[in-house]
Amino acid sequence: MRKSMSTTGTSWADLKTEMTAIAEGDADWRSGRTAVYVFNAGDDVLGVAADAYRMFLSENALGARRAFPSLARMEGDVVQFGLSLLNAPDAAVGDMTSGGTESIMLAVKACREHWRSRGRDVTDGEILAPQSVHPAFNKAAEYLGLKVVRIAVSEDLTADAAAMAAAVNANTLMIVGSMPCFPYGVIDPIADLSDIALEHDLWLHVDACVGGYFAPFARLNGVNLPAFDFALPGVSSMSADLHKYGYAAKGASTVFYRDEERRKGQIFEFGDWPCGVMQTHTLPGTRPGGAIAAAWAVMNYLGVDGYRQKAQDVVTARQRLVAGFKEIEGLEVFGAPQLGLIAYGAKDCDIHAVADRLAAAGWVSARIDPPRGIHLMLSPRHLDVVDDYLADLQTAITAVRAEGSTSAGGAVYS
Repeated sequence: MRKSMSTTGTSWADLKTEMTAIAEGDADWRSGRTAVYVFNAGDDVLGVAADAYRMFLSENALGARRAFPSLARMEGDVVQFGLSLLNAPDAAVGDMTSGGTESIMLAVKACREHWRSRGRDVTDGEILAPQSVHPAFNKAAEYLGLKVVRIAVSEDLTADAAAMAAAVNANTLMIVGSMPCFPYGVIDPIADLSDIALEHDLWLHVDACVGGYFAPFARLNGVNLPAFDFALPGVSSMSADLHKYGYAAKGASTVFYRDEERRKGQIFEFGDWPCGVMQTHTLPGTRPGGAIAAAWAVMNYLGVDGYRQKAQDVVTARQRLVAGFKEIEGLEVFGAPQLGLIAYGAKDCDIHAVADRLAAAGWVSARIDPPRGIHLMLSPRHLDVVDDYLADLQTAITAVRAEGSTSAGGAVYS
């Protein structure tokens, strides 16, 4: 039966009580038991984001030029911060978006229009990507009339650059690499993909939605990372999420281009209606000013030193988890993750049955298959709960092995 609104309205006190009750079954991310969906950098960072968002709760970034120049300034600063972190040339440009999916969709659209403006037939245009690439590329291709060709990854779970090069054909418009890939947390060989892009005159997009606001600080902390950003001449565009390791409020991401010419195809403009020309750089018209303000505030609040400390906390949590996994017979970490995302499996029991037991104990994470495993996206808060997780993991594995239990579920993310 359809539910109708109340006639007289309800007091905020009563509504708050009801909302608290409604949320009782939600994941307890504040305690550090959620390793997907939420990036917990601490109550202070959360407070900065919330207060900044509230200050600009009603402002609309669609009117940033005419009514709210404050939003234009803050977005401009955020974009410049990102470009400086990713070794972008002076001519590089970018925009804030609502999330990684929008950033990727805009980059794919810009790529398609780039080639179309040069006389290429994009009717059967293809995006060449490793099997591990995020589904957002398939969503973008479906919306934009393109096709994604996924290529099996190498034994180390990174993109197989040689196989991707061999798959290039007349329809290939874009090639993609991830920094890191979402399923395994490993970094694709972006330098090799850059060489392929230059050799075949292709658009290379680097999906750094996970690593864009993590890797630069991990590198400053001494983590030996391969080249992955605009320092490589073949990189045309990048996506990097602020609401992941930028610790901004949702939804906030960034999309970057090597130069304005490459961004041109992203922009929508229409004037054949009574209100004159409407131009937008992003998919939505109205954009929440709060998301821009929160990102600006958090980035300025943390600064380079703050982000370096958060990155170190995450790396330390990952290292402690890996060390703990090695103490549990039969566990294996997939690939060689270097940042904050990790996936692991078990050789002698059903790891998804283990995940079922961990979920029953309040731990929320994604699952992958193949290979069958548990997927953790770590936050600074997880450093405080590593020992608790490992203890519950050992208990779960012992029970699953003793019972020989299995899970009917497959990979789970959304």
